[in-house]
Amino acid sequence: MKKTIRKFAPAMLILVALATLSFMAKNGVTLRLKPQQGKTYTINAKANMMMMMEVQGQTMNQTQNMEYRQSFTAKNVTEKDVQLETKIEALKMSISQMGMKLEYDSEHPEKTSPMLAGQTKEMDEAINKTGTIKYDVMGQVIDSLDLEMSQLGGVIIQLPEEELSVGSTWSVDKSQNISGSEMNVHYTYTVTSISKKSVDLTVAGTVTGKGSEEINGNYNGTASIDPQQGFVTKSSLKSNLSMTLSQQGLSIPVTIVGNTTVEVK
Repeated sequence: MKKTIRKFAPAMLILVALATLSFMAKNGVTLRLKPQQGKTYTINAKANMMMMMEVQGQTMNQTQNMEYRQSFTAKNVTEKDVQLETKIEALKMSISQMGMKLEYDSEHPEKTSPMLAGQTKEMDEAINKTGTIKYDVMGQVIDSLDLEMSQLGGVIIQLPEEELSVGSTWSVDKSQNISGSEMNVHYTYTVTSISKKSVDLTVAGTVTGKGSEEINGNYNGTASIDPQQGFVTKSSLKSNLSMTLSQQGLSIPVTIVGNTTVEVK
C-alpha cells in the first residue's frame, strides 16, 4: 500500500496544482462604489512639483509642495447611487523660486508668507466649506460639486461594468478647463493583482490640451482599490507635462514634473 501511495503521489500533486491554477484563473471581482453608510473617511494627499520655464533665453525653476487633508462622509448609500458630504479640512503649501521661499498653512495662519496674503483668499474660502456630491455605483458623477481643489477625483474613479481578473484593463477619459485651456486625460487601468483586501492597478495617462495654453504629457503610477467599497485607498502617480504659455506677446515653454500620493483612511 505504501508503494502505491508513493507511486501516485506525484500525479495527485499535479492534479491539485492544476485545480488550484484553474481556481485562480477564475478568481475575479466586480467593482461597485459602495462606501459604508454613515462612515467618514479621510484623504491625505501630497503633491510635489517642479516647473521649469524658459523666458527670453533664461531658465527659471520653481518647486511647489502641497499637502491636503479632505474628509468625506457616506450620507446615503443605495443600490443605484451614493451621496457624499465632503470638505477640505487643511491645506499646506510651499513655493521656492530664485532663492525665495513662500509658505501657506491653513492650520497655522501665522506661518503664511506676507507676500502670499493677497493670493490665498480662494484657498481660505475653500477650507472647511462643506459640499455634497452624488455618484452612481459606477463612480460617475450624477450631481456636480462646486468645491475648489477637491481630491475626490483621485479617489472615486469610473469603474468598468465587467468582472475583472489579473490582466484586465479599462479606460476612462476626463476633461478639465484650466485657465481657458481644455485639458483632456485618457487613463488606462490594468489589474496586476486581486485579493480580499485590495485590487492593485497600474495607471497610465496621456494628456492633451489646446486653448490659451497648449498642454501635452503623461501620467504613470500605481493604485489600489478596496474591492468591497469600490474606491481608491492609495495611489502614487508621476507626471511629466509640457505646455506653452502666451504672455505679453511671448511664447514661454514650460515643463512640469511631479509626484502625487494619495491615501484614504
